Amino acid sequence: MKRNYNDPAYADWRKKIFQRDKKCMMPGCTSKTKLQAHHIKRWADASSLRYDISNGITLCAACHKSIKNKEGHYESLFRSIIDGL
Repeated sequence: MKRNYNDPAYADWRKKIFQRDKKCMMPGCTSKTKLQAHHIKRWADASSLRYDISNGITLCAACHKSIKNKEGHYESLFRSIIDGL
């Protein structure tokens, strides 16, 4: 299933992620601008978690770009950050 960025459920998921995190959650980064919601378990791999708040984390555009194609490597780190909130 292709992601529909205009889907109200997706917009609500993003809003809740941003409200919870308020800034980039990548360790060492404190950016509060150009924020993006990232799925911890990839959208394509975990359809049952697509709109689960615990499967999202806020990253700034630069940090989000830096993990592209390396998402699996960061999964446990992001999970531990979210679980610690």
